[in-house]
Amino acid sequence: MAALTVDRNTQSREANLKEYPVAASKIFKGSIVALNDAGFAKAAADAANDRVIGVADEFVDNSAGAAGDKKIRVVSGRAFKFAATAITQALVGDVMYVVDDQTFDDAKGTNGVPCGRLIDFVSTTEGWIYIPSGGLRKAGIADVTFSANEVAMLDDTLS
Repeated sequence: MAALTVDRNTQSREANLKEYPVAASKIFKGSIVALNDAGFAKAAADAANDRVIGVADEFVDNSAGAAGDKKIRVVSGRAFKFAATAITQALVGDVMYVVDDQTFDDAKGTNGVPCGRLIDFVSTTEGWIYIPSGGLRKAGIADVTFSANEVAMLDDTLS
């Protein structure tokens, strides 16, 4: 393709707000969302092959439909305040793991599904976790890492 010789109206979109096809399930607004092994969004759980992708921006009920019949908007690339099972101030900066769609912990559950990095300790039962843009890798695929841009955003958030 040749270089431009006139202006171009280039499409763009918000990188931290994405739509995903929903599994045959309900996802509540404000819940942690994961992709299952088939690539469909579902409420996060400590389930094999789940990969956290962000937080639900809306409620979607696809429990009566087939996987993919509905889509859900999911936000990532931000810090979110969620319940924790038992955390401490000393864990700030550590990777946290899914307990359920509204709870995280520093201990890996049965499947060790990472959900983000603790960036602010509120109490032993509450904290802020940062979920990078696009979510996280599946459990067991190397260690959870953050890009240089995400590390810089974390530093700004903590300042």
